[in-house]
Amino acid sequence: MSMNDGIFKGSAAAIVTPMDQHGNLDLTAMERLLKFQLENGTDAIVVNGTTGESSTLEEKEKTELLEFVVHYVNHRVPVIMGTGSNSTSNSVRLSRKAQSLGASALLLVTPYYNKTSQHGLVEHFNTIADRVDIPIILYNVPTRTGVNIEPETYLKLSKHPNIRAAKEAGGNISHIAKVAALCGERLDLYSGNDDQTVPIMSLGGKGVISVLANIMPLQMHTMCELFFEGQIKKSRDMQLELLRIMNAMFMDVNPVPVKAALSLLGLCEEKYRLPLVPLKETDKEKLREIMESYFLIQS
Repeated sequence: MSMNDGIFKGSAAAIVTPMDQHGNLDLTAMERLLKFQLENGTDAIVVNGTTGESSTLEEKEKTELLEFVVHYVNHRVPVIMGTGSNSTSNSVRLSRKAQSLGASALLLVTPYYNKTSQHGLVEHFNTIADRVDIPIILYNVPTRTGVNIEPETYLKLSKHPNIRAAKEAGGNISHIAKVAALCGERLDLYSGNDDQTVPIMSLGGKGVISVLANIMPLQMHTMCELFFEGQIKKSRDMQLELLRIMNAMFMDVNPVPVKAALSLLGLCEEKYRLPLVPLKETDKEKLREIMESYFLIQS
């Protein structure tokens, strides 16, 4: 990978955290998931993100998970750790820990619940960035956090040498275009919504941090690769072809549907921690039909 590819280029799987019957980490299943990812061309692995149920993992579980993933992946692709929090000091502690355990980069979500002003966002992210030596991807997901990173705020943040990229899941293409225009080469952009991958790449984005890549890593990787090779129409056709299954991953709150899909593939148990609960049977039937239509499973 060349320097100008940034942290990664293409599709990163926002990997689920598999759990056993008792709700404990299932590292045997994690090994299966990682093997599946690496054999199918995934460009990076993101652990302990929203899809990884980070909000209900204990800190010692987060570090155990990262250690396991870093060891298994063994530098074959970048391993990015979600270390964001609404407590700046907690985020600093976890970020430093992740760096010491060999994470390639950090994913920092905006502070949720207590929120903050745009000035507060600058202080929060810069404080964390000052305390680590690995690249940071900012994560903007206003529907979950209640706070939005404004384009001008991105510009201020992009001046920090460690703040290198943003995962944009705000869904607003006009906002993302403005960020791209303001920040240019200073800030790499990744789509945080599978269904906006090609639109964001068309604005100069470097790829996607994907939920669907959990079950379709090769397709997500290929869609990005085609775009970067200049085969725009083929890439766009894939984006539209995959739309139905991308939407199916959000028929319930993420990661409920994607874990159900992984269990249908036999890759991990359909186990969650409260407050998340399994998919309704009617939805599971719908999901099964959609997966059959993409030839992921047989009827």
